[in-house]
Amino acid sequence: MAGDGAPGSEVFDASGMSVAIVAASWHTQVMDGLVGGAQRALAEYGVTSSHLVQVPGTFELPVVASVLAQQGWDAIVALGVVIRGGTPHFDYVCKAATDGLVRVGLDHGVAVGFGVLTCDNDQQALDRAGLAHSREDKGYEAAAAALLTARTLRGDARRTP
Repeated sequence: MAGDGAPGSEVFDASGMSVAIVAASWHTQVMDGLVGGAQRALAEYGVTSSHLVQVPGTFELPVVASVLAQQGWDAIVALGVVIRGGTPHFDYVCKAATDGLVRVGLDHGVAVGFGVLTCDNDQQALDRAGLAHSREDKGYEAAAAALLTARTLRGDARRTP
């Protein structure tokens, strides 16, 4: 299972953080699960300032995430899904989204939670979507990673000797 070996993390008070979720619109069932998982994480961490922006597809995530970063959000959670088909479209969209979201984080010094599923088929996406029958909750994981990274960028993380 892809989630084996995932690091554990403690839930902390992130009530002072502002978080934007930018989510693709393709594959509604999967996206509803990813967005729900991200929102559950934000609630569990105590985030009270959040905003959801939907974009047409995964390819559009980086440009909107960049604008959100310029607006001063503490963290951005990018959610999308790309399912392999019979053309190279999968490779182009996955690379563009990944490279673009990395660039957002580096260019703006903002935490970006990467919740883009890159799957071979619909079942793999459903297994990772955080739905009642899913094995993993990648939306939750992306939001938690964004919050942990934002805490580190703020200098709030516990330091080890």
